[in-house]
Amino acid sequence: MLDREGFRPNVGIVLLNSRNQVFWGKRLRTHSWQFPQGGIKHGESPEQAMFRELHEEVGLLPDHVQVIGRTRDWLRYEVPDHFIRKDARGHYRGQKQIWFLLRLLGRDSDMNLRATDHPEFDAWRWNDYWVPLEVVIEFKRGVYEMALTELSRYLPRVQMHNRYLRSGLRSQRHDPAVVRAPNPAGAAPAEGATSAPGSYGE
Repeated sequence: MLDREGFRPNVGIVLLNSRNQVFWGKRLRTHSWQFPQGGIKHGESPEQAMFRELHEEVGLLPDHVQVIGRTRDWLRYEVPDHFIRKDARGHYRGQKQIWFLLRLLGRDSDMNLRATDHPEFDAWRWNDYWVPLEVVIEFKRGVYEMALTELSRYLPRVQMHNRYLRSGLRSQRHDPAVVRAPNPAGAAPAEGATSAPGSYGE
């Protein structure tokens, strides 16, 4: 489902813990880290799509979280041609996203990266809110910065000094534990450089 400009409606999820750290997922069999996100199906509202994606990718239910806020309007990014299926080139340009900020009410153990047969992530961690953008695939960095900046109005003001965090040095000094999901049968170990996203840049 594309709009007239060739953008697919999508939702992004920033999930906070009690220390205002964010859920950071490692894409399956890559070294690429990102927030949960996914397309909005026909007939779904952005909020309905958000709760569906939250369960499919992280294993959480609505009772596990509190919705704190969302972006006011769509945020867009274009996907480079070499990441787009050949049969979609010329029609599909990228994603337009509504981003949601959630608070985890449950426990870390409530999360399940294998909630479906088609997992998105094979590991996760808690990270400082202002994530190092170098580990985000390049064409998504702008929309990540816009989403985090807009949603930061819901956070304590003391966190604003990290607004333009770019390097991974801080994360290297205090690296929260990475929680890995069980390796699916036959899956290759994660190796290599940051790889391309799935179809349509999800």
